[in-house]
Amino acid sequence: MRLLPAYLWPRFLKRRLPTSLWGRSLLIIVLPVLVMQMAVTWIFFDAHWQTVTARLSEGLAGDIAWAVQSYEDDPTQANLDKLADRAERSMSLSIVLQEGRTLPTETRRGAIGVVDRVLDRALDARLDRPYWFDTTRYPAYVDIQVQEPQGVLRIIAPRERAVATQAHIFVLWLTIATVLLMGVAILFIRNQVRAIERLADAAEAFGRGETVPRFKPHGAREVRAAAVAFMAMRDRIQRHIDQRTALLASVSHDLRTPLTRLRLELALAPPFKRQAAMRGDLDEMEHMIDEYLDFARGEAGEPPKAVSISDLLKAAAEDARRAGAVVEVSVPEGMTASLRPLAFKRAVVNLAGNAASHGEHVRLSGRALTSGGLEVVVEDDGPGIPEAMYDEAFRPFSRLDESRNQNRKGVGLGLAIARDVARAHGGDVTLDRSDLGGLKATVRVPGAVSIVENL
Repeated sequence: MRLLPAYLWPRFLKRRLPTSLWGRSLLIIVLPVLVMQMAVTWIFFDAHWQTVTARLSEGLAGDIAWAVQSYEDDPTQANLDKLADRAERSMSLSIVLQEGRTLPTETRRGAIGVVDRVLDRALDARLDRPYWFDTTRYPAYVDIQVQEPQGVLRIIAPRERAVATQAHIFVLWLTIATVLLMGVAILFIRNQVRAIERLADAAEAFGRGETVPRFKPHGAREVRAAAVAFMAMRDRIQRHIDQRTALLASVSHDLRTPLTRLRLELALAPPFKRQAAMRGDLDEMEHMIDEYLDFARGEAGEPPKAVSISDLLKAAAEDARRAGAVVEVSVPEGMTASLRPLAFKRAVVNLAGNAASHGEHVRLSGRALTSGGLEVVVEDDGPGIPEAMYDEAFRPFSRLDESRNQNRKGVGLGLAIARDVARAHGGDVTLDRSDLGGLKATVRVPGAVSIVENL
């Protein structure tokens, strides 16, 4: 396996680090704690536990060497009994002679091996005879055997005489302290991150045109300051939207009055050559006012509720058919989604109306996305729009002279209204080339989508 160059390691590590504030904060707190505890544990075992174990093993090896030498000075049964009694009372050692036996050939060692290595060094330094020991057969004892001419001198010693057995108490308290410290850190980080998540949720909801009535600043001082600034910004934007909507509504009201008078005077006037043309101009002006209001209402607040997608597309299809297009609808029956009904219907109707104005065949389809959310596609067989002008098509009042007929009714707000509505739902509208040969407009919005089968 090839190692990465040194300059690529920061990028490699950055891609594998947590991306969320919660994960990074947790890593900043937990990683130093774990490193510190590992260092403390290593220092403890290296500087204390192994040293104490070595001293204990050396002391046990010295007692065993004394017992072996005392037996070899007088290898009689009486001396052995006296020696065993003294070792039992003074050193807690059990000594027996197994006559005619030899040392075992198998070697038993612990999983870690630290105790075995320390005891082996201590026995090797003090015994001149072959020996064998086992620290694993009995949990509370150590079995040591020394080869003698008469047989095997077997010595059973308490385990605490060879090993510092209270190390687990230190590890236990260290673990408890680590868990408590990490628990407090996790709770603290969770509370701070939750405040930021609430602020992000409120900002996202406001972007979709929804309100969070019970949102209030929460968390650290800096997070509360950001929340207060967001609330002030939200109020200013909402006032601006309300003022713009009210202004356009007033303009519409003021314009409709003279338009109505002109329409009435035109109807009462005797027939003349330009009467039909003037009536068409009045219709166009009224349609322009309606589109201006639709564009303004795209940002108005409307509570979301369950909407039947099949009914919505069928209604949009009827409007397109009245414009003279052949409309095909493909949507599962019983599909519903949580949307703002009037705004979303306005977006789909605008897209379908655009498609019917520039093509003879229109196709409407809807489906639930596997990643969650709703997708509505409107296609036509018209002239389409060059890919280089897709962004231009979404600009308000853009008519795209090269690809659209300037004599058709409209002021270039259809796609702008559709995109505003989609983005207010947290989604977007994209353009592409249709299989029918014209334009394909795809509306994707997040949210819960359900399909109920009709029984």
